[in-house]
Amino acid sequence: MSADIIIYDKNSSASGIAVLENGTPAELEIITAGQAISGNIYLGKIIRKIELAGGKEGFFIDLGDGLEGFLNAEEYGLAELKLSEGQSIVVQVSQEKRAEKQPRLVRAVQLVGTYLVYCPYRLRVEASAKINDHQKMVEYMEKVKNLTTGQEGWILRTASVETDFAEVAREMEKLHDTYEQIRIKARSAQAPCLLYASPDPIFEHLTRHADSLAKLVTNNRNIEAEVKQQYADAFEVEICAAPFEKYGIDEVIAGALEKEITLKGGGRITIEETRACVAIDVDSGKDIGGGSLNRINEEAAYEIARQIRLRNLAGKIVIDFAGHSEYRYIKPLLDILEEELSKDSIKSHVAGLSRAGLAEVIRVRRRPSLQELMTDECPTCKGCGRVEKEA
Repeated sequence: MSADIIIYDKNSSASGIAVLENGTPAELEIITAGQAISGNIYLGKIIRKIELAGGKEGFFIDLGDGLEGFLNAEEYGLAELKLSEGQSIVVQVSQEKRAEKQPRLVRAVQLVGTYLVYCPYRLRVEASAKINDHQKMVEYMEKVKNLTTGQEGWILRTASVETDFAEVAREMEKLHDTYEQIRIKARSAQAPCLLYASPDPIFEHLTRHADSLAKLVTNNRNIEAEVKQQYADAFEVEICAAPFEKYGIDEVIAGALEKEITLKGGGRITIEETRACVAIDVDSGKDIGGGSLNRINEEAAYEIARQIRLRNLAGKIVIDFAGHSEYRYIKPLLDILEEELSKDSIKSHVAGLSRAGLAEVIRVRRRPSLQELMTDECPTCKGCGRVEKEA
């Protein structure tokens, strides 16, 4: 994935990040005020215990400021704690709220840096599977082990082997100190409260795209100095009063909330987000190209991959391409999806073709979809998009 422009529009109620590839919006991220962001660490208070299927248990945790989260008691090490209502516990948001589901919480907190992930609840050193330089990876893993103190774990990120180890060592110390500050605060704080706020998400995007990025456009002057300090002159920083408006991102968001997408060749894609899965249908529509279904489906495959990233669709995604359902016709389309989704920062797996002739994609769910963040279910039709006919 090669981004050339990142747009960061920040205000008091919400912040938006748009990643442009060759001038075309490829990713959108919206962060609302008061949201329990993935990575945040809280001193929560258990407010109720519930029985789950199979004799399992779960806990709803008060995070403060009207926020609640869910902690599965099956998490490793929780059974020994004998948790009860009213008890305080340190938890981290692992998955943000989506639809009617509360944020998912874990007790095994992690702190993510540029080069490392600090895992206080692990006892080993691991490395990202994306690291290609095996020799350097083994060398850095051994050096990290030598610097490890006590019972703690580390994960080397892909960028770790692309810098001098002295930088990695400095980040080890920084992450370790951050965790110690969290522990100190947790001992004296009154639950529920926020112990640690994840870094501004813009920095994750900047770090990921620093090699190809030409420009950051933002209305937030406070972040300009910090960006310059961290990235020097690696890319231009442009201050703009209304960056989303200037680059037409508001229109892109409006389009990404529509159910139907008309293809240039005349075909049509319909995207339905349901509780069970995301269903995508392709049909020929008003085929003005005079070509075959293969051409329509091929154009649709490229656009579907783009829409998955743009709308942040996740979980199980099923696609019904136009006309054909035989593997020999669908295989080239699966190849397009796999190639295009390989550019995605979020892990996706093209599972293949079901017996019913539906293409299947599974994408890791990290944050709510754009629709979940920007819209509410209609109180009249209850989300079905239909109303009762008049007699």
